[in-house]
Amino acid sequence: MINVVLCGGNGTRLWPLSRTLYPKQFNKLIGERSLFQMTLERNRTLCTDTLIVSNEEQYFLALDHIEELGYQDAKFLLEPIGRNTAPAIALACMMVDEEELVLVTPSDHIVKNHTEYSRCVKDAMSLAETGAIVTFGIHPEYPETGYGYIEANGIDVVSFKEKPDLTTAEHYIEQGKFYWNSGMFLFKAGIFLNELKNHAPNIFESSRQAFESAKIYQYVTRIQKKDMIQIPSDSIDYAVMEKSTCVKMIPAQIGWSDLGSFEALYQELPKDESGNTLGASFNQVNSRNNLIISKDRFVATVDVQDLIIVDTPDALLVSKKGSSQDVKLIVEQLKQNSSPLCDNHTTAYRPWGNHTVLDCEDNYKIRKVIIKPGQRLTTQMHFHRNEHWIVVSGTAQITVNGVKSFLRTNESTFIRMGDEHSVENPGNIDLHLIEVQVGEYISEEDIFRIS
Repeated sequence: MINVVLCGGNGTRLWPLSRTLYPKQFNKLIGERSLFQMTLERNRTLCTDTLIVSNEEQYFLALDHIEELGYQDAKFLLEPIGRNTAPAIALACMMVDEEELVLVTPSDHIVKNHTEYSRCVKDAMSLAETGAIVTFGIHPEYPETGYGYIEANGIDVVSFKEKPDLTTAEHYIEQGKFYWNSGMFLFKAGIFLNELKNHAPNIFESSRQAFESAKIYQYVTRIQKKDMIQIPSDSIDYAVMEKSTCVKMIPAQIGWSDLGSFEALYQELPKDESGNTLGASFNQVNSRNNLIISKDRFVATVDVQDLIIVDTPDALLVSKKGSSQDVKLIVEQLKQNSSPLCDNHTTAYRPWGNHTVLDCEDNYKIRKVIIKPGQRLTTQMHFHRNEHWIVVSGTAQITVNGVKSFLRTNESTFIRMGDEHSVENPGNIDLHLIEVQVGEYISEEDIFRIS
């Protein structure tokens, strides 16, 4: 059995913790592991292989998290743009033998009862071997309006329901035959592709053509953008699950949550005797039942309750509990204004390492740059700014207008505007640089790449 890990996301529901290029699965929201790492760990004992379906821009971020776990053999299917879950799963199934069992799991959910989870997966495997497409229904704990529901009679699926209003959700709970739709599936690859071909032939055919034109390497399969654009965007629920007669459901009580809101995250975090979340640098006076997340700044509250306070280096969110679903409206406003706050934190991840903005004004920017061993930045030049580089630790090989030199700890160099330059880490440890950009225009658009 292969675990297909869906690793997309727009970074809207838990903003500002998550961003487009740093969605919630890469956040270490609970404990020392990211949600992505926790997903890999709980399925690794059940599956012989792992295939991660990821956006191109999140590939190297995912690699960093995998390397932290010490895993060596995960494969990647990289999409240049997202087309929802049906095409993503179809492309993944085209990479494996048609008889292989496929366990599809989102990468941003938590499962607390691993023993029960393993039992449910094994039960689903038995059903999938008979030709069923199996989904996992979560026993609802309360009338949640943020989840879709599955109506079932035992393991037989009766219908799928959209996210309900509160009255409808309460009615579902009273009936006792409705389950939260977990978004996890198990089936034979060939069975799913055949059902997709029958019920959504346009998705099947365009996905097949895109896969046949993909660039395939040892561990990475890249879909071409011109082909991905041609695939209709649709979810697996709409394209297959609601139409197929092969669908079965395993009822599951596995301590599941998709952490789709700050209220859901609040439920999972440890709290003090007043119901305030622990972990932040925080003092309170007469404050109760608050979600407070802050890594870098001290937070003090007086006479407040039922608030969500999320502090990051470049953005602060304050909301009433119960209203955080509307955080996406803030993100929409930011997108309309082309704000970089939608896409990145102050730290941005690149194939060669990462960089963090320490300070920025109209005519200067200070960044901390970390370059991994053996990695280099492209040769480039700037037309509107000069740069000063200071090595904090490690060794840098600098090339300026074709002339190479080495910089070591506490040494620096000056790059004039118009100079062709690159930097490489030839050592065995991370290279840490402080970069000071000074000029009339310091946007990332003032980069002309030579190679």
